[in-house]
Amino acid sequence: MFTGIDEVDWASLRHAHGSAEDMPGWLRALASADTAERATALDGMYGALHQQGCVYDSTLACVPFLLSLVAREEVPDRGGIVELLVGIGAESTDGDPRAREAVCAGAEVFVRLAGDPDPAVRRATASALVHFLPAPDRVLGLLRQRLRAERDDRVLFALPEALALFVRRYPAHADAAVDLLAEQSAPPYAPGLRLAALGQLALVAPARLPADLVPTAVRLLRQRSAHSARSTEPCAADSLVGRIRRLRPSDGEGSRLLRTLHTALGDRVADRIALLGGQLTGPNPVDRCHGVWMAAALLRGWRADHGGTVRLLGAQLGAEQDWLRDAAVAVLAELFELAAPAADDLHTLVYARPDLWTYRGERGSCTLGGPLKALARSGDPRAVPALAHLLAGPAAPVDLGFALTHLGAAAVPLAPAVRHRLGRIPPASPTTARLAAPLLAAVGALGDEEAVPQVLLLSGARGGPGTREDTVTGRVIETLEVLGATSRAVPALRALLGTRHAAAAAGALWSAQQDASLVLPVLLRELTQGDPAGRRLAAVQLGRLGPAGRTALPALRRMARSHLARERVPAACALWRIDADPEPVLPVFREAWAQDPRTRRPIARCLTAMGPAAAPLRHLAAEELAAPRRHLAHVPGSRGRGIPEDVGLLDDCREVLATV
Repeated sequence: MFTGIDEVDWASLRHAHGSAEDMPGWLRALASADTAERATALDGMYGALHQQGCVYDSTLACVPFLLSLVAREEVPDRGGIVELLVGIGAESTDGDPRAREAVCAGAEVFVRLAGDPDPAVRRATASALVHFLPAPDRVLGLLRQRLRAERDDRVLFALPEALALFVRRYPAHADAAVDLLAEQSAPPYAPGLRLAALGQLALVAPARLPADLVPTAVRLLRQRSAHSARSTEPCAADSLVGRIRRLRPSDGEGSRLLRTLHTALGDRVADRIALLGGQLTGPNPVDRCHGVWMAAALLRGWRADHGGTVRLLGAQLGAEQDWLRDAAVAVLAELFELAAPAADDLHTLVYARPDLWTYRGERGSCTLGGPLKALARSGDPRAVPALAHLLAGPAAPVDLGFALTHLGAAAVPLAPAVRHRLGRIPPASPTTARLAAPLLAAVGALGDEEAVPQVLLLSGARGGPGTREDTVTGRVIETLEVLGATSRAVPALRALLGTRHAAAAAGALWSAQQDASLVLPVLLRELTQGDPAGRRLAAVQLGRLGPAGRTALPALRRMARSHLARERVPAACALWRIDADPEPVLPVFREAWAQDPRTRRPIARCLTAMGPAAAPLRHLAAEELAAPRRHLAHVPGSRGRGIPEDVGLLDDCREVLATV
């Protein structure tokens, strides 16, 4: 297996983490009798040899030894090594063909491994045959032979995936592979294999799917689950292993089968909703739990009438299994107002289980429990009594204030308690920002003008850029402006004109005094010399000045030509509000709308303000309302606010159509 390994100058070779001198040790460890040693070596090689698709000289040097290892039946865990070879030999991100050529040179080994005694090896080999064996007719023959002979479910589920890969890789030979998939998706084959074939057929040949796809898939799922439950039932129901199995969801293969089908259906949202209906109403709690997480993916990514799905999520809150209930709660908490159809079930759970009102993490911080958070975020006033009880206690959850922002007038009676807690926060403490941010948000949402003295106390917090104290200052300014209390805060705001909060402070001073001679020089300085966030905020504040900000027009026009859409849009909005000329503004909006989905809400609001002048872009709002996918679904870092932001954008677009 290792002939010639010591003749390689490994120290001169490189991998993702530097010198490859550790490679001989890892290669030998792959053949070790010690399970932990083998796993450590395989993990190390995954990270070092083919990280993010890059090819290294050590990668090429290792391939012959890896091929030699998988050819020896006495080597344990060869399935993982075959998977590593598949990862190495797949197309590299930088177009370097050497790794693929190196694996293809030894591809005959995969022909022998297709019938290996180890099911894990046979499973991994299915895709390796398609990737590396050069003759498509031979590959298809081997896959057909394996389908006829295979008895292990784990391998059988991998074969439809290999056939779908074959269709994509060899389109000229696709018909025969599609016929095989269609054959496997029909009786007399087992429910699991039929589901696997249906999912892959949906990916590569949707025209071959049965007309009754969703009822068929649901029926097969339940048949498979019933068979799995009988075949895996613990011998001793009261044993420790039995109890652990009952408490923990499993069946990752079943999850993957349905996830593949959901992925293939894509924008066929009605079919996916119907499929989820079958998953969430089935008798198997594991299937329902997988359905909960697949519902989360659909709700995050696609627009539709999701009321029925949300109600089914609410129905899981009464499940005996804690993991199923917790999964449903986690998804409902992401939905905000869209969770309203499940509010009755949330309310029942909240008041039946006061022990779930709070959650204490590993570091000991107390936060709002998932069921109560989800109920409050949905806007349901029935959350208020529980929140009031927690506010009156000695240690209210630190994030409770954020929940109050969704409850509107129903939460106003809690304003005195929020104010009291805000006044107890020390202005200069390591915990100030963490404690103050939720309460300041609540004060602003509740419109509690009596809290202005407590808010002003926190304006004295100081710190360098990015510090917690610095964050508090920005939130304090926002809260004061929301409360309309800036006239009482003029001295504090003036003191902030020389800090990184200058743009926010200048905007608040404009609200208080309408004195352009005071704020315009500050905003111009921030527009031209500030950091990116400061420039964007300065442009927004200049737009609020209207015609009084004409001095800033040249700088705003330059900013409107920035290569960053998130800078161009606030500059263009300000140009309109100051100069009321649509000609330089509309092209910026049109380009930014397509380039950066995060700019769509401010653009839509400005289009509404422009009225008839925005008519050339009215189609953007109409097209957005007709689009099936949420605008932030694939924007990194937007998951937590993606759904409420999308709901807000749709409201803004309706306003555009009604106004323009």
